[in-house]
Amino acid sequence: MKKVLTLVSIIILCVNYGFAGQAKTGLDVLKANEFKSLHGLRIGVITNQTAVDFHGTHIIELFKANENVQLTAIFGPEHGVFGKAEAGKKIASTTDSTKIPVYSLYGITRSPTADMFKNIDALVFDIQDVGTRFYTYISTMCKTMEAAAEFGVKYIVLDRPNPIGGLIVEGPVLDPELKSFVGIQPIALRHAMTVGELATMFNEEGWLQAGKKVDLTIIKMQDWQRHMHFEDTGLSWIPPSPNMPTTQTALLYCGMGLIEGTNFSEGRGTRAPFQKVGAPWLDANILIARLKEQNIQGIRLKPVRFTPIDIPGMATNNKYSGEICQGIEVSILDAANFKSVEFGFKLLTSLQELYPQHFELKPRRLNKLSGQNWVANAIKDGRTSEQMIASSQGDLHKFEKIRKKYLLY
Repeated sequence: MKKVLTLVSIIILCVNYGFAGQAKTGLDVLKANEFKSLHGLRIGVITNQTAVDFHGTHIIELFKANENVQLTAIFGPEHGVFGKAEAGKKIASTTDSTKIPVYSLYGITRSPTADMFKNIDALVFDIQDVGTRFYTYISTMCKTMEAAAEFGVKYIVLDRPNPIGGLIVEGPVLDPELKSFVGIQPIALRHAMTVGELATMFNEEGWLQAGKKVDLTIIKMQDWQRHMHFEDTGLSWIPPSPNMPTTQTALLYCGMGLIEGTNFSEGRGTRAPFQKVGAPWLDANILIARLKEQNIQGIRLKPVRFTPIDIPGMATNNKYSGEICQGIEVSILDAANFKSVEFGFKLLTSLQELYPQHFELKPRRLNKLSGQNWVANAIKDGRTSEQMIASSQGDLHKFEKIRKKYLLY
């Protein structure tokens, strides 16, 4: 009889939380507590396709199925509620099949308006981030926090893992003069924080518009630790955007995303964006040899050829579309020690050194992504990646002191 009771207890635990060793997201914790934090409130949810529980059920379905949750509005970030729109594509607002309004926060407006808040007492944010400052979901979170503060609406963040880990922090830190939707607050390019930690920092540091504070609640994860990368969590990876197909992509993106500020292809128009990169004028073997001289840890490089093409819903109008590119494919062997921003700087400085006649920077775009106005000129002037990293250290140390106050795990 005792064995039967033990078995029943294990089954109940697995049904409620998943198997032992699995991280429990804020959504799973909220669900296990029967959504009590939401009872009696009219709820607007800011979400996309990544907001699923352990069983793969989406947050919108969970809310609609629970009689104690009154869902009155849905808000979608860049790429839309279902993550099918290409990067940068404007999205229109609409209504769902049950007549609930679905407001786009990547169309006419990037912040909720007064009309959108008419039937909302609390906003719930549940989106899987990727751990890079210029990925726009944390900008959407910040903008909606500011709107909630302005209109007196509660704000609830359902926390999720930082998929690239919570230990390695890499600069540069954003210069406030370069604030934009790809850099909303003065944080490190690779910040090693969860969205719940970031929300708390934005709120408590007085960084929201006009220094206002929102009535903020964080539903913390359970069994997530800072050393974990997404593969360690036991959770299923759902691409948070069309060009973020794998967890390796997410880790590479911190550094390889800087390539978007150049004429070098970041691999859009292939099935491995940010992992395969190149150009028609590149000699891949020469570039690999130069990179290997710099003692980069945790990756394998191999030469590849690829031809960027239009992929509907993923990438169109790509660099070198239809042209054969020589390139490199980056595979991560040691995620725990790989420094992606450092690698990005090494790649950019190597390209400038080897191909000054072909390699072109887009200074405004590159500086906005990196967060500092000096980055493009530093590369043009032949500064080494080590010098560039050293230039970021002062601001990075200051950020790390602030960051430490808001770590929840």
